[in-house]
Amino acid sequence: MGDHQMKLLGVWDSPYVNRVQIVLNLKGISYEYVEEDLKNKSGLLLACNPVYKKVPVLIHDGKPIAESQVIVKYIDEVFAGTGPSVLPVDAYERATACFWAAFVDDKVGSAWYTILFAHEAEKKAAEAARIVSALETLEGAFKYCSGGTAPFFGGDGFGLVDVVLGSYLGWFKVIEKMVGVRVLDATRTPLLAAWGDRFSAADPVKGVLPEDVDKVLEFLQTFL
Repeated sequence: MGDHQMKLLGVWDSPYVNRVQIVLNLKGISYEYVEEDLKNKSGLLLACNPVYKKVPVLIHDGKPIAESQVIVKYIDEVFAGTGPSVLPVDAYERATACFWAAFVDDKVGSAWYTILFAHEAEKKAAEAARIVSALETLEGAFKYCSGGTAPFFGGDGFGLVDVVLGSYLGWFKVIEKMVGVRVLDATRTPLLAAWGDRFSAADPVKGVLPEDVDKVLEFLQTFL
């Protein structure tokens, strides 16, 4: 896709940035990636997202779009004829996908953020337990959305819930090292554990999610 100018402002280990990268890869859309320094945010980032001043920001033909789920839906709509879609055409199925994607960021995302910056070990452990509980709920959601047989929430291919939840998979290993809790465990959530392996092995995901736990922890220390 060389007809559009596409630039993504991000941080390499952000799940919110990674999900946008995965969808761009899924659709085969070329883009320029710009790594941001969150301790010294660029004028471009501040100009493109003056409200939240956060990554990711996608700049498409000079027009900025902020917030990761908004960006993913934008890409899916604007490039509907390019590559597979991550949102269903059916209105009910689309609403269901949006519901579970919002659930992921509300339950998993908020707990993830607290674990990163909480100082008390008890607080980190409590938030890890929240993620475990959310994943147990999502085990049932996966069975429902996949019909019990499809490999992904979206069926035979990635859907919105896949890319939203999948963007946290690298961080689950980081949480295990930080807190000592394996939040995604095959004994508790066997369907999700197998899904996570399939998701991580898919071509659009390779090279996107953070894999070096120590590198992530070292990077995190610069913000503490």
